[in-house]
Amino acid sequence: MATQFDPITLEILWRRLVSIVDEADASVARTAFSSLLRDAHDYTCMFTDSRGQELVQGTFCTPGQAGAMSLGVKEIIRSIPLEQYREGDVFIVNDPWLLAGHLNDVCVLSPIFYRERPVAFTACVFHHSDIGGRVSSDNREVFEEGLFIPPLKLYDAGLLNEGVLNLIRWNVRTPKEVIGDIRSQVAANHVCSQKIIELLRDEGLETLDDLADAIIERTETSMRKAISEIPDGAYPYQGRIEGAGKHKDIRIQLCATKSGEEITVDFDGTSPQVDWGVNVVYNFTYAYVFMAIKSAFDPEIPINEGAIRPVKMTAPEGSVVNCRFPAAVAARMQIGHFMTEMVFRALSKAAPDRIITDSGGTPAQTNIFYGKRNDGKPFHTMIIRGGGLGAGSRMDGHHCAIFPANGANTPVEIFESDTPLIVEARELVCDSGGPGKRRGGLGRKMVIRVPDDEKAPQGQITVAVQAGRFRYGPQGIFGGGPGAKARFLKNDAPADPSGLTFCEPGDVLAFYSAGGGGYGNPLQRELDRVQRDVAKGYVSVKGAKQDYGVVIDPDTLEVDAEATRNLRRSIESENSQRGE
Repeated sequence: MATQFDPITLEILWRRLVSIVDEADASVARTAFSSLLRDAHDYTCMFTDSRGQELVQGTFCTPGQAGAMSLGVKEIIRSIPLEQYREGDVFIVNDPWLLAGHLNDVCVLSPIFYRERPVAFTACVFHHSDIGGRVSSDNREVFEEGLFIPPLKLYDAGLLNEGVLNLIRWNVRTPKEVIGDIRSQVAANHVCSQKIIELLRDEGLETLDDLADAIIERTETSMRKAISEIPDGAYPYQGRIEGAGKHKDIRIQLCATKSGEEITVDFDGTSPQVDWGVNVVYNFTYAYVFMAIKSAFDPEIPINEGAIRPVKMTAPEGSVVNCRFPAAVAARMQIGHFMTEMVFRALSKAAPDRIITDSGGTPAQTNIFYGKRNDGKPFHTMIIRGGGLGAGSRMDGHHCAIFPANGANTPVEIFESDTPLIVEARELVCDSGGPGKRRGGLGRKMVIRVPDDEKAPQGQITVAVQAGRFRYGPQGIFGGGPGAKARFLKNDAPADPSGLTFCEPGDVLAFYSAGGGGYGNPLQRELDRVQRDVAKGYVSVKGAKQDYGVVIDPDTLEVDAEATRNLRRSIESENSQRGE
């Protein structure tokens, strides 16, 4: 007979489960070698019941990894009969089509045994900054992008498979860091396993399955109720994503159909997969579709199998959002990250107060740097840069947010210790946030110099840019204006953001992240908000007048109320005559 849980006990146990996975998450910050993990937090920890159903994911997880893992880990677990798992087994895999969409996301999966039988599984995906291969978004096939690891046993009943580690070690540029991060993954799974066993002992449970059923059922009920509150209907949207360099733009066509307690997003009509590295696998596309729907309908509901069930997705096989092997996928976030904002756009008519506008951190502005230090030792690091968050109906966008990826900005001190490079500036860009009743968040400027003194690196530095928003800035909504576009400069001249950039000692790179789009009519923005933005340097005196119709004295920064009223009336009259 299934164990029953009263509401109070269920809530207490749920909180304990969350604390367990967050403790595993915290162990990564203490043991990981790579700054991309320790500081930028590009990893996800989770665990499932014995059937592979996602039960809990880390509070600070990355949505693309977590959403894809909820589908992929289940498939891995169910592909092996439960009786064939042995205590001490640890699996490793980075198949993009099975998990999180590109080779850099390596998953380590472990069964949790209690009283000699598997009762749950714990898994973590780390974005390893180095997986070998040609580090460029203009690769044509996945074979160019690094080491492909099918599901293998890293540990067989507790015995380490040294051959697997050696295979990885000899295919990456910085083996000490990569192997250290894999050991950190194993340690995180161990923490999770031990804490789950302690919970089962403390509560006198034989398995997690009954508790999982109760949590998942309650979550599914809440998610279906939240979806049911939105009007039924089909909500289409067609978007365009710029092609990097000389590549053609990509068309994304979707329709979100809400019926009763379920919602389905269909991508029929979307561009076919392309011969460069922005293709997206089904799981990764689903992850950011799910994020949009979950965020819009009820962000407070726990994320587990129950939240996933009412959200369906279909995408033509061979399309850029459901690509076939062996498509190049290394820069899949350049397309995949846009899925959240495009679903928001589709839902804006049904739920205008529950969405935000386009964000400058979509896609995440990712840069990979590698080369040799002055002593000949290799370095290889990756940083993620945020842009301005899109505004919502009740809030301005945050500055420098990495959305929807939920990463963190790597501190300057860490970047400079990981590389021989020097950060000369990192600052907000005035007037980059899209004007609106609610202003978009500001973009960011980052200037990096290759030293040419005694610390100059040996030979060239290779820089891979994986980013977007260079041609089409984040758009506003309901009358809001666009955020500033992204820019990439080398020695003060525009540089190609696609492929690889090679730098010599003395070269200077400047990266400008895009600003977020504005929400609502800028002429309706409160005067005190505009004045405060000018005082903080977010908006210039000229921008206040031009974009918001607010006249501010450049010396005192006081608002000229009468001049402002006259200017706003004049602008409104001109807009009315143009039919705006």
